[in-house]
Amino acid sequence: MKKYLLLSTLICILSGMTVCFAQNPLNFGSNIRTADPSGHVWDDGRMYLYTSHDEECQEDFWMKDWHTFSSSDLVNWTDHGPGLSVDDLTWADNYAWAPDAAYKNGKYYLIFPAGTGVKDRQNPEKSTKWMGIGVAVSDSPTGPFHDAIGGPLWREPYANDPALFIDDDGKAYLYFHGTNSDYSVAEMADDLLSVKGDFYKMDMGGYEPKMEGPWVFKRNAIYYFTMPENNRVLTYYTSRSPKGPWQYRGVIMEEENGNNHHSIVEYKGQWILFYHRWLNINSKCEKTQRHVTAEYLYFNDDGTIQPVKRTQRGVEDFSLKIREVD
Repeated sequence: MKKYLLLSTLICILSGMTVCFAQNPLNFGSNIRTADPSGHVWDDGRMYLYTSHDEECQEDFWMKDWHTFSSSDLVNWTDHGPGLSVDDLTWADNYAWAPDAAYKNGKYYLIFPAGTGVKDRQNPEKSTKWMGIGVAVSDSPTGPFHDAIGGPLWREPYANDPALFIDDDGKAYLYFHGTNSDYSVAEMADDLLSVKGDFYKMDMGGYEPKMEGPWVFKRNAIYYFTMPENNRVLTYYTSRSPKGPWQYRGVIMEEENGNNHHSIVEYKGQWILFYHRWLNINSKCEKTQRHVTAEYLYFNDDGTIQPVKRTQRGVEDFSLKIREVD
């Protein structure tokens, strides 16, 4: 292991890079700015990341498309390009924010937020910004995805940051960040093209801080509701049901210097935390911008999550780790 890390460092030095981050941020083969990674493993055994795409030096999160990347070793990634753009929508023209994805009924689904208008940060009462959640479908995990319903799942409340969790019984649950609707869940219809019934306000055990970007997964019959608390610190709850009641468990990753958005997924026996960092790497406007990164995530025997620290090396030794498991 030490020889491997030494070799990686030497290669980085010899490559003449001005900033050496090893495999963090993840190397997608270009200078693309990415954020809000949604990780999924489909039947072909590859890891897929569905991300939002920050345009270089963009204005106030004005974002136009969603990208898909895939890898078999978490080091060498294929950029499959944008799978969907706001240009493909009739009901939104901006704010291509944090997506999620699912596979059901022989189709791949991209669950995405998008919107219209402008947010006036100096005079909020003058803001015209609105966002909703759409559904796009493809026969391929990399798209192209096509808007399946020609509009958002609903128009009120304002909503973004969808997280779609499909349980072992096939039932699908949509979690999201919304105006006066945080900590709510909607059960989806079997075709994933509409919401079945009303929103359900979950019992969070009396602790409901400001949140965005929820992510839900299941491990050993325990459900995990994870989120950026106050949009910065990754924290989590656990439950025996996808609708709660939930018990607050604490911090996964401490705050750094900007918002965070993440996903947690098992791949080849290793649990991985994908997230983004704000870094100044070859920036034309000399400011920090978002980049997708990854770390190993470990559980205690009781199912609680061990705190994760940001590293420069991330999961660059993933191939060695899975050989050790084998």
